[in-house]
Amino acid sequence: MGNRELVLDPRLSPGWRELVADCLSPRHAERNAFDAVTLLARIRKLNGWPVPAEPFGPPATAGRQRMRIPATLAATAAILLATVATDTPAVDVSRPVSSRTAGAVAQRAYGPMWTADRPVPADMFGVTMNSSSGAMPSFRVGSVRLWDSETRWAQLQPRKGQFQWATLDRMVEGARRAGLPALFVFGGTPAWAAPDGPKAAYPDGSRTAPPDDLADWSTLVRALVQRYRGRLGAYELWVNGNDGRYYSGSVETLVEMARRAGAIIRDIDRGATIVCPSMGRLWQPDAQRFLRRFAELGGYEHCDVAGVKLHQRRASDPPETMSDLLTTINRTLHQAGKHPELWSTGTTHDYAIEDALDQERATRYFVRFYLMGIYGSYIGLRNMYFYAWGNGRLPIVLQAEGGAPTPAALAVERLQRWLVNARVRSCGPGTAMNIAGNVWQCRFTFSEKAASEHADIIWTDTGTAALTAGPGATSLHRLDGTTARVGTGDTVHITESPLMIRYADR
Repeated sequence: MGNRELVLDPRLSPGWRELVADCLSPRHAERNAFDAVTLLARIRKLNGWPVPAEPFGPPATAGRQRMRIPATLAATAAILLATVATDTPAVDVSRPVSSRTAGAVAQRAYGPMWTADRPVPADMFGVTMNSSSGAMPSFRVGSVRLWDSETRWAQLQPRKGQFQWATLDRMVEGARRAGLPALFVFGGTPAWAAPDGPKAAYPDGSRTAPPDDLADWSTLVRALVQRYRGRLGAYELWVNGNDGRYYSGSVETLVEMARRAGAIIRDIDRGATIVCPSMGRLWQPDAQRFLRRFAELGGYEHCDVAGVKLHQRRASDPPETMSDLLTTINRTLHQAGKHPELWSTGTTHDYAIEDALDQERATRYFVRFYLMGIYGSYIGLRNMYFYAWGNGRLPIVLQAEGGAPTPAALAVERLQRWLVNARVRSCGPGTAMNIAGNVWQCRFTFSEKAASEHADIIWTDTGTAALTAGPGATSLHRLDGTTARVGTGDTVHITESPLMIRYADR
């Protein structure tokens, strides 16, 4: 190559390109920032090699020395990098390149992607009810959401001026007896209120269109809130507002419906939480545009909370893929200049027809669904409602009505017991925290005192890892209820099933 500039083959993946740029940085300080553990971890991840034992737990003390890259490793890296270079100019087509950014070294930050000190609310562990009997889960949950509980508008008001409250009375009373906050969901316009509207996918003749006369909407909201004032914890002002299978009106009309309903609820039931119409299909650009437009038109000014549908693309995908959806939701709302509190109130329309997961995977994924909710608290995510309780034909079954809780349900019950009186301090993937890239870690404290007793919940998004317990480790807790002693320096095997490491006071 002589004195020609070293450039990279355009076929090289972005991960390898970034590693090459970091190792060949012209600045000594940046090259010297690498240590052997960091470089080897990145190479292993890019090649898909097994992950060796690495330390985790409380951060190392400031005086801890980092092992510098030996000369032999540096030489090996140089040989490796030489094999991916070419004399032909190339650019990374996966992202724009400008004269100011070409060849720039990406920023690196080590440590949790966010830190906080906020409680883990008990009611964040919610479920949507797929039953109309008034029966409630027999395993521990934090709250219930009333949808697919035979309480759609068309069922509550089958004819203008005539209300039928028996089913909703039963559901609200069941939640009260169980001590569970209940979220009521509006949706399913009666045929009499929108006779020419498209039919919804329900046998009650309900329509996806808004009512022809919005005064009918106001009448429903006022009658319902007056009846259940103080007995419902929250109201979701429409289900799947950006999905034509549930709502086929304009975004402007939906904003007006939110304005009317919000004003009525605030006037009658001031203690209730108002959840704006939930937005689903947010993996799709058109759904994101609807969300952004609703925000731009001031829809969230009429509510306390934004409802979103947080779920994987497919039920079989790891729950951690929802982190991409969280980023999309946050970016979309940021572009509109809004950052409301978020509640995740369900899943995708197609979830009900996806294949069932095996029991082991169902258990792991159900627990990690809520852990991803804790991770999402960095953008204001507070409550999670899993779909659904009472249905035995879903990808993840919790409990068929009249049956016993599944292992998945019991595992989430244990997770909730782990987190009683907990406060989350950080949560996220392990790459930036000097632990294996396939590991996720959420850190909690159990006292208001600084640096008190704490715990880490740790798992992998795929595969396994072997990590070394950090200072102060005392015990290991698994979702099946088993425990083991663990001490500083002990090797802990991490799998896709979350476990908890408890630490003594520091």
